Amino acid sequence: MLGTFLSGRCARSAGAAILFCAALMVADAAHAAKRRGSHAGSHAATPAPTLDAQAVNDAQFSAPSGKGRARATSPATIIKAEILLDRAGFSPGEIDGQAGSNDQKALAAFQKANGLKPTGRLDADTWSRLTATSNDPVLREYEIESGDVKGPFNKSIPASLEKKAELKTLNYTNPRELLAEKFHVNPGLLSRLNPKASLETAGTKIMVPNVSDKAPDKKVDKVVVDKTAKTVRAFDGSKQVTFYPASVGSEERPAPSGERRVRSVTENPTYHYSPKLKFKGVKSKKPFTVAAGPKNPVGTTWIDLGDSYGIHGTPAPERISKTESHGCVRLTNWDAQQLAKMVHKGTKVEFIN
Repeated sequence: MLGTFLSGRCARSAGAAILFCAALMVADAAHAAKRRGSHAGSHAATPAPTLDAQAVNDAQFSAPSGKGRARATSPATIIKAEILLDRAGFSPGEIDGQAGSNDQKALAAFQKANGLKPTGRLDADTWSRLTATSNDPVLREYEIESGDVKGPFNKSIPASLEKKAELKTLNYTNPRELLAEKFHVNPGLLSRLNPKASLETAGTKIMVPNVSDKAPDKKVDKVVVDKTAKTVRAFDGSKQVTFYPASVGSEERPAPSGERRVRSVTENPTYHYSPKLKFKGVKSKKPFTVAAGPKNPVGTTWIDLGDSYGIHGTPAPERISKTESHGCVRLTNWDAQQLAKMVHKGTKVEFIN
């Protein structure tokens, strides 16, 4: 049975047995990429390095020599590191080639797990350990399937909850979005890796991150949510199995403290708004429900922790750990789906810091 979610503050739906929580609805952050180009009367811009499968698969880390200033890590090396981290169980969130805060968190977790100083920065020792985790190429060829392009797709996803509630589905808006989430990659980067390919045509062969949604072949007995670091770690005994960046609560509505237990897991949850919350920007005086789908405000997965708290997905993977939530724990859809496969009823969830 599909769950019912309350927007904003975690709340109990009348007559519902499962408690849910909604993510904080915030304005989209600006993510437009800067374009290089030459202009009349100005110096010509340095051409961007080639970014193709060979460049990424063959990328290496160049350590600074002597006391020379370290050179900026190339996008190809960053992408390779992100994919290797993802495959090793240290999620960087959305693979985007940007070396952002989620990369730093994943690197620090990987370094700590491998007995290295957890600086969160890529260095020669970390690169050596990371590349030793797998010999498989980090980018692979994928032939777009008919199911990737047939939809149904939404023409657009409105910003307001009331407008979302008018839609019968909250699906992706195009095949590129679907493919990007399927392979844990930023849509813009997917296009950059395949500049001449049609991402809307079945049979087209494209290059994608060589990642898997298969969960480790074991159940975990403990999940640790670090409210300050904005991270989630899953353990089998004392062994860390997976690591994820997360959005965790807010100053206004913090996540809980102490220990909770997993009660249930719901896939494709719906999202319910109660006017009792008087959510800013919502004018409706009647409760309403937002349909299920990957662009639903709580994404594709809900892990219920009771008392209206939970761990769930997101319609905006690029914002994970960079925005707040109303008391709950938000992961990328693919990370939430993976974690959901490893927990079970009764799994301990500890909130620290």
